[in-house]
Amino acid sequence: MVVTGASTGIGATCVRHLDQLGFRVFAGVRQAEDGVVLKIDASPRLTPLLLDVTDSASITEAAKTVQASVGMFGLAGLVNNAGISVNGPIELVTLPEWRRQFEVNLFGLTAVTQAFLPMLRLGRGRVINMSSIAGRSTMPFMAPYSASKHAVEALSDALRIELQQFGIHVSVIEPGAIATPIWRKSKQEADAQHASWSAEAQRLYAEGVSKVKDAAMKAADRAAPASLVATAIEHALMSPQPKTRYLVGFDAKIRALLSAMLTDRLQDRLLTWAIKLPPRT
Repeated sequence: MVVTGASTGIGATCVRHLDQLGFRVFAGVRQAEDGVVLKIDASPRLTPLLLDVTDSASITEAAKTVQASVGMFGLAGLVNNAGISVNGPIELVTLPEWRRQFEVNLFGLTAVTQAFLPMLRLGRGRVINMSSIAGRSTMPFMAPYSASKHAVEALSDALRIELQQFGIHVSVIEPGAIATPIWRKSKQEADAQHASWSAEAQRLYAEGVSKVKDAAMKAADRAAPASLVATAIEHALMSPQPKTRYLVGFDAKIRALLSAMLTDRLQDRLLTWAIKLPPRT
């Protein structure tokens, strides 16, 4: 079992949960010290794996390491969890930042999947891709993150059909607000970005961005534990009939329901009212 982005948050919780279930887990981390922390209170089965999903050489070396360990038994599963969140007004987010968002959340996921698919075929394993409710229903000023998760949804749909002939199931996890360090990291990055805006950019967008940040912090206060995501991943890996999609958290289920029931214009009005965004002029 390979889990990417295992240093903190959902990835670390997932790794510990799968280890407790008896899986042999290769935990993808970018720093060796993160692997040392993961091994505390873990079984000897848990193996840290140096893996940067944006580095092709790192992916190749990680795949070689896992292949040497599993041999002809192959892999029981791949959890593509590594991800980052880039936010801001579409007009102001630089193209390098857009590319950084997709390099991790989409291209890195694709590269890792390509590298480990031969082992997944041998083990008739499963692929679990970490998306988000934002992959179905986006929020203003979160376009880069949401777009990358929309892309993960589309990739997963195609992959599910392409791999069915090999007996490989593909599932998507769609969490809402989950209690992880990503909230703090995203806020710090957003604050630094906003501080660099011109006076004109501040005039155009500061109010709206401030309202969305306030809403995000309130969501963080109500965030569900990462253990709920780990339980969903467990079902996706072990159920005879895994779901194609797992909504995790009450807010994710509500947003999915509203997205299915309401027209785009009604959703726009509801979001504008709920977040207290500046109205149409």
